[in-house]
Amino acid sequence: MKYVQSSMSPLDVVVLVRLCIQDNPTSQSGLADALQLSQSEISKSMARSRFAGLLFGKDNQVMRQAFIDFLIHGLRYVFPQQPGPVVRGMPTAHSAPPLNEQIQSDEPYVWPSHLGTVRGHSIVPLYPKVVEAANKDPKLYEILALIDALRVGRARERNIAEEELKLRLC
Repeated sequence: MKYVQSSMSPLDVVVLVRLCIQDNPTSQSGLADALQLSQSEISKSMARSRFAGLLFGKDNQVMRQAFIDFLIHGLRYVFPQQPGPVVRGMPTAHSAPPLNEQIQSDEPYVWPSHLGTVRGHSIVPLYPKVVEAANKDPKLYEILALIDALRVGRARERNIAEEELKLRLC
């Protein structure tokens, strides 16, 4: 008998965030367009999230409290990240809204990108096309930046990010 381990992917976090913030249920093709992914990537992501107990129903409803618990308590251990070299990119974590209004820092964090205008320490995004998707959707951008604060932030930044995520995702 063959056993297959079904593990979450960083992409699944982005798909779940997008499902949480959309106003109306959308098709997989609409979700794929919004995140610049293929429909098969969306389908596989949703299957993994269902298996993990984070998605249910025909309307693809996110188990919001379970998802927030995963983000707050597990994300930084499952998808760890440390700031890398200084590059040009798009601000993230404490360097992006909404945290940049509450936290002042001389060391910006960025997702490396030719689209970016800020130089800072590089943070590898949860998936490669996140910068393009975030450029199109300010709500998505804010939540992904908060998630990066959970991945790389200090205790104060993580605490503020937790509260902001609860407000935005619940």
